[in-house]
Amino acid sequence: MKVVQTEVSDTEHALLAEYARAHKTTIKAAVRQAIRRLAIRDEVDSKDPIFTAFPVARKRGRHPDASERVDFYLYGWEKT
Repeated sequence: MKVVQTEVSDTEHALLAEYARAHKTTIKAAVRQAIRRLAIRDEVDSKDPIFTAFPVARKRGRHPDASERVDFYLYGWEKT
């Protein structure tokens, strides 16, 4: 495990301590839970370019069987 150390204000510490007490956990466990919630998002950003970048090619290719005969079209020989 790695150690992460930071400074918080008195108010932030009091809020964190109260949260931990209310949830019957330690400050350490509460901070770990907060890190997981922040770092591991379980949602999709619909504006992410990966969802808007396709289709990359606008036209269909000349070779409708290109995925099956890729070796022939790239190297000039049939797949054995």
